[in-house]
Amino acid sequence: MVVITGMSGAGRSTVADRLEDLGWYVVDNLPPQMLGALAGLAARARRGLPRVAVVLDVRGQEFFPEVQSALGELRDRGVVVRVLFLEASDEALVRRFESVRRPHPLQADGRILDGIRRERELVAALRGGADVLVDTSVLNVHELGARVGELFGDSARPRLRLTVMSFGFKYGIPVDADHVTDVRFLPNPYWDPSLRASTGRDDLVRDFVLRQEGALEWLERYAASLEPVVAGYRREHRGFATVAVGCTGGKHRSVALSEQLAQRLSGADVRARVVHRDLGRE
Repeated sequence: MVVITGMSGAGRSTVADRLEDLGWYVVDNLPPQMLGALAGLAARARRGLPRVAVVLDVRGQEFFPEVQSALGELRDRGVVVRVLFLEASDEALVRRFESVRRPHPLQADGRILDGIRRERELVAALRGGADVLVDTSVLNVHELGARVGELFGDSARPRLRLTVMSFGFKYGIPVDADHVTDVRFLPNPYWDPSLRASTGRDDLVRDFVLRQEGALEWLERYAASLEPVVAGYRREHRGFATVAVGCTGGKHRSVALSEQLAQRLSGADVRARVVHRDLGRE
């Protein structure tokens, strides 16, 4: 069972719709006290319902605070539950509510921001214990739908799906990163006029980065340091993780090294993909 939760306006409906398209049985706005009954019904279904998704959020009003205990009871019964938490910045959420001209469910007589802040307090524990956290601040509905497809679309994929994400520190650290590493210890190709306009995807930049003292050593040692982490994730049945590799602008060093790191981390039980968050922003 996948529980979809998070901030109002962060894309829960988009995720639910995409999962339905992928063949999941989706229930929206279910009181958490009914999770156990749903799991029982799914198990007794004639053909079985191996993939069930439930949207739980503050629309549940007084029932919502019982989400954590309901999830605990399910896990005690042996049900495999994964929590997908959708996050977004205050600015993005305000913009979305204003665009549809609807109030935030917890806004009452205050501002949209007042409702957002109340909701952040209510969902803080769920966010901290989420198995997958997706920041939708800069994603449109199509990009979010594609992300859901990558995460949940094919049960035959390797057990751990690892995202290696390049980023620029000047744009902020990715909020959905499980591990963050800094490669600004290497010379910046930006200061070479012949490389400035190129990116870490180009051979000239990649070769420049890999020639620098310490680059290959960092790659090998960092990849090796993640091996026991990946093994632990598999033992704990964790399906997804994100490793973020940062440089100044997210254009040269982090891009080149993310590509190389993903190659080293891919294996029989790991599917590593590369995302360049800030490429093209300069």
